[in-house]
Amino acid sequence: MLDNMIFKQLMKHSFTIPVEVTYPNGKTEKYGNGAPQVKIKVNEKIPVKDLLRNASITLGEAYMDKKIEVSGSLQVLINSAYESANSFLNNNKFKRFLPKQSHSEESSKNDVQSHYDLGNDFYKLWLDKTMIYSCAYFEKPDDSLEEAQMNKVHHILKKLDPKPGSSLLDIGCGWGTLMLTAAREYNMNVVGITLSEEQYNAVKQRIKDEGLEDQAEVLLEDYRELDHLPFDYITSVGMFEHVGEENLGEYFNTISRYLKSNGVALIHGITRQQGGAYNGWINKYIFPGSYVPGLNENLTHIIESGMQVADIEMLRRHYQRTLEMWTDNFHKVLPEVRKMHDERFIRMWDLYLQACAASFESGNIDVIQYLISKGPSARTLPMTRDYMYKD
Repeated sequence: MLDNMIFKQLMKHSFTIPVEVTYPNGKTEKYGNGAPQVKIKVNEKIPVKDLLRNASITLGEAYMDKKIEVSGSLQVLINSAYESANSFLNNNKFKRFLPKQSHSEESSKNDVQSHYDLGNDFYKLWLDKTMIYSCAYFEKPDDSLEEAQMNKVHHILKKLDPKPGSSLLDIGCGWGTLMLTAAREYNMNVVGITLSEEQYNAVKQRIKDEGLEDQAEVLLEDYRELDHLPFDYITSVGMFEHVGEENLGEYFNTISRYLKSNGVALIHGITRQQGGAYNGWINKYIFPGSYVPGLNENLTHIIESGMQVADIEMLRRHYQRTLEMWTDNFHKVLPEVRKMHDERFIRMWDLYLQACAASFESGNIDVIQYLISKGPSARTLPMTRDYMYKD
């Protein structure tokens, strides 16, 4: 009885939109003014002690297991919870620190492979042809996802102001579109590194297919163990969220060590302007070992590693839109996904995509591009930002 009363109070104060909740006993309550925008059906009692232990894991698993069902947009519902000051997502009574994550080289390899080695065929279903699995960049309102992803690739490379024949290291190269574009269109000599065997095999084949063996190389290797000469430029997209809070300093020190004097790096990743944070459900089911660092943390590590900041750009709204397009794509190919995975996996992945979109929409997290240089800031770059936007 006490659990039911506390859970009802939790629902009552957790949303900024009108919501209808049907409880396990069949009774329905409406919270907020106006017609419900989202309807929640609670099929089984949710123990309050589990919510107190970790609300994100408890509610995420309840959704995966159909203990909770939602009619309407998950993104709208979760964004509303982030915007409510009294929500379980914001109330300190329901926030708990997670155990420290392990980020040895072996655990990092396992973490990456648990997500990215789900299979290239799975990602091909709902990503675009570029196979880029990070925030796109929408230059025009009607940009397709593929156009926006290529916009992002060129936006990153243009920021470096690269010279033909120069060397580029791409840390966490994904399926290779950025590094191979740099080789093919910017005449750079590139090295990409990944811990995903699926990505490594795909990039290696692309290098062969595109005849770029003299300019491009991909390595299945930990970023901390690279044995190469320093590089003129470094890119790293969607990588530092996976290295762990305790290894952020080492990550930026490694970038500094791999950069030539006056070299330039573009580091692109999810960042919280409010300070670093873990998410229990994301860590358990989607990205084991993940940690979203705070803006102040990253800036401190950049400076302490002997580098300086040349430019910072926030792309939060671009990632919200990217995730919304991925969600639409995912929903369109559900019949194909069902041939690969069960319904629990599908509900998990749908929740992941929509929850992330809501988190960006609410400003709970951001995605930021850091343009940094080894030595005085932007010593080798043009005086204004105009060069970043020229064809």
